[in-house]
Amino acid sequence: MVRSAAYLFRERGYSGTGFRDVIAHSGAPRGSIYHHFPEGKAQLAEEAVRYAGDFLNAGITAAVSGDDATAAIDVFGGWWRRVLVKSDFRAGCPVVAVTVESHDDAPRLTAAAAAAFARWEDTLATALANSGVPDERAGRLATLIVSAVEGATILCRARRDAQPLDDVIVELKALTRAAVLPE
Repeated sequence: MVRSAAYLFRERGYSGTGFRDVIAHSGAPRGSIYHHFPEGKAQLAEEAVRYAGDFLNAGITAAVSGDDATAAIDVFGGWWRRVLVKSDFRAGCPVVAVTVESHDDAPRLTAAAAAAFARWEDTLATALANSGVPDERAGRLATLIVSAVEGATILCRARRDAQPLDDVIVELKALTRAAVLPE
């Protein structure tokens, strides 16, 4: 159910996804969703955001090693490019979808989204620092990478074209290469 919710939020957003949609997509018995998420849709969304955040973070962590500062950008941007193309530009980031639609009555949901973004930034900053970018700058670059890639993903969906993301990746890689201290 959690994976199904994350998947559906990517395409339909938080407001456009209901319990019925999640039940239909996951094949779970109707009563089970109320059993596992007694606090309602916000609780399900919180778990879906955690799942999506952990899933992508694990991919970044597993794929990034060595001293190539741009590898983290390739992994992070490449993930979203594949999602966009595979979904014919209908799917984006479930964390973004929940973030832009979360309300004051769901502070835990907003906190879960913030934690997912922070985890990605921390993983990217660590990869950048390990490849020679000074620690202080690595943190700022990681924030820029997450922000730029997420923004480019939104532009790609609007334009139904991967070019904005491709352009952002090229520029982020150039900026990152320039940030690596010479040995």
